[in-house]
Amino acid sequence: MMNLSSTMKAYGCRYCVSPLKQLLHTTNHHLRFRPCSPSLFSSSFNNLKLPNFNLLLTSNSFFFTMEHLWDRSGMNTNKKMVEHLQQYGVISSEKVARVMETIDRALFVPDKTPAYADCPQEIGYNATISAPHMHATCLQLLEEKLQPGMHALDVGSGTGYLTACFAMMVGPQGRAIGVEHIPELVASSINNIEKSAAAPLLKKGSLSMHVGDGREGWPECAPYDAIHVGAAAPEMPQALLDQLKPGGRMVIPVGNIFQDLKVVDKNPDGSISIRSESSVRYVPLTSRDAQLQS
Repeated sequence: MMNLSSTMKAYGCRYCVSPLKQLLHTTNHHLRFRPCSPSLFSSSFNNLKLPNFNLLLTSNSFFFTMEHLWDRSGMNTNKKMVEHLQQYGVISSEKVARVMETIDRALFVPDKTPAYADCPQEIGYNATISAPHMHATCLQLLEEKLQPGMHALDVGSGTGYLTACFAMMVGPQGRAIGVEHIPELVASSINNIEKSAAAPLLKKGSLSMHVGDGREGWPECAPYDAIHVGAAAPEMPQALLDQLKPGGRMVIPVGNIFQDLKVVDKNPDGSISIRSESSVRYVPLTSRDAQLQS
């Protein structure tokens, strides 16, 4: 089967379509987006009568979420969600599949929310938890830097889901740090983690959640082998680059209206290499006050 994730992510949010029947050209499960003018974006998709469409464009690599593209039946367990992402080529790593099966997403989304649907969810305070496919993408991009004993930083940790996944991957000898500037979200993320398989790591102290401005990172535990940023920065934050260990990797969405998921590698000599993975749509990386007033 062809890897659909690479096919769809190639276009990203810079493209849109008119009616749904014109959106996809399907041959042997190969899906291709037909680009059109970005000015048609809202009017074209609003006619589709899809629920919460604006939310579908937030915290997603814009390959029209699988919740709407493919069969929704059977998506009622965490394991089914992971199998679904594996089936369509989003997850290719066995280690990522295992950790996403171990950390149940339902513990990290608001009550009465479709926990296993492949779309972002509102979590309050003008914030979201990313879609499962986006979490899987970031985990795979960072997998080599999430080995046992390594240090990982999750900026904009929200509900704590991805931080918990990081902790499971780096293990009790590593460190996983979550930073979020909304105190209420930090408190709820700790409660979420305490219900999850990552609870022993939280108790041990190898996993910790902190209130702070993620744009400044968390220097107390730097340098980091892996840094994930869960909101879009208008430009690369220097503080995060400084806290990235030589040989480490950061995954960060960069841009304003149009954003690219950047993969930032710090070479052993301290130089920086950057590539674009895909076009994405995230909430902005900003101050606490600006987020609450958004």
